[in-house]
Amino acid sequence: MFVHLGINTFTDREWGDGTEDPALFDPAGLDARQWARVAREAGFGTLVLTAKHHDGFCLWPTATTRHSVAASPWRDGAGDVVREAAQACAAEGVRFGVYCSPWDRNAPAYGSGRAYDDLWLAQLTELLTGYGPIAQVWFDGAVGETERGRQVYDWERVFTTVRALQPDAVIFSDAGPDVRWVGNEDGVAGTTTWSTIDPTSVPTPGRHDPWTLDALRHGDPDGSVWRPAETDVSIRPGWFWHPDEQPRDAAALFELYLTSVGRGSKLLLNVPPTRDGLLDAADVAALRAFAAHRRAVLGTDLLADAAATTDDGGGLVLTPATPVRADLLGLAEDITEGQHVAAWRAQADHGDGVWRPLASGTTIGHRRLVRVPPTDVHRLRLVVDLAYGPARVTDVSLHLDEGGELRRRPDAHD
Repeated sequence: MFVHLGINTFTDREWGDGTEDPALFDPAGLDARQWARVAREAGFGTLVLTAKHHDGFCLWPTATTRHSVAASPWRDGAGDVVREAAQACAAEGVRFGVYCSPWDRNAPAYGSGRAYDDLWLAQLTELLTGYGPIAQVWFDGAVGETERGRQVYDWERVFTTVRALQPDAVIFSDAGPDVRWVGNEDGVAGTTTWSTIDPTSVPTPGRHDPWTLDALRHGDPDGSVWRPAETDVSIRPGWFWHPDEQPRDAAALFELYLTSVGRGSKLLLNVPPTRDGLLDAADVAALRAFAAHRRAVLGTDLLADAAATTDDGGGLVLTPATPVRADLLGLAEDITEGQHVAAWRAQADHGDGVWRPLASGTTIGHRRLVRVPPTDVHRLRLVVDLAYGPARVTDVSLHLDEGGELRRRPDAHD
């Protein structure tokens, strides 16, 4: 779960310009324990907080600038959102992560090169040494022009600092080094998604040319580094809370799950707190309904009691004790041994002994979920037509999404 809270929450903007008065920040009812509790109940493993966005306003009392919660009326200037969030996550058993924007529209040193890098790294050092274990450090490539020029970040120094201070933290950015961006903010991973990538194709964060975005989206079966894709998207149209916006409903959230996790990616869903510092009741209701629907559909494998055999053509045949009706196919690969499957197809026997096409695809990875037409299945056959190594398929499942949307999302493109 991504949590966007900041000065923009109170100005009704998405990007602040750095001139905002810290006195505007006053989430009087802030309850980070509610955020962490909802995250846990909805099945999220990690909560990532926007400790600083592009406007430069810091949610902790940093020694690097006065543009922070220390200059706000919240908690009489003695508050620390980062600390409250870290403690709430620890109490609820949720991992904690931070985002500290590289772009800072408030810092006078921004655009000066080394001097700004020093300031930004001082902020990162505070975040990575004062709040316990950090599970993920999240970076984008946001950059802006100033009268001093365009800031060029020393990414090697940044990544080295994170490694030294939080060696167990997963580092996310366009260029990894651990997890990569999927190349869009629509909640849609590529229908072909390799967890490996050629690092020279995405050398630094912030490159948004078409060939870089294509590399991020699809990865590379011959890539030399394991750098899985993470799909970030917001539950609302904006990233910060706006009173005139409404969240996606449970059905839409389930579709996002299918086009992110269901395509071998990770899902990072943003849920922004209101000006009171609480997750909006409508968002919470949608998350709970999403979790319930996800568990109901994916928690029941209609092939759980199926007998497995291998036919003469090398296909895996699964025969359930009694015929089942399904509209969702699930596959999984043993990624501890790498990702190898490059082309697969599933066929169904409707009871007449004839194999008919049900679904086909390219990559599988840690999870593949594919909607299929509602089908009565007496037997299911999985054939791997191309693999770059041993095809270690560890899971083949069928599910029924009763009452679910059997449509293909308009933006669920390759």
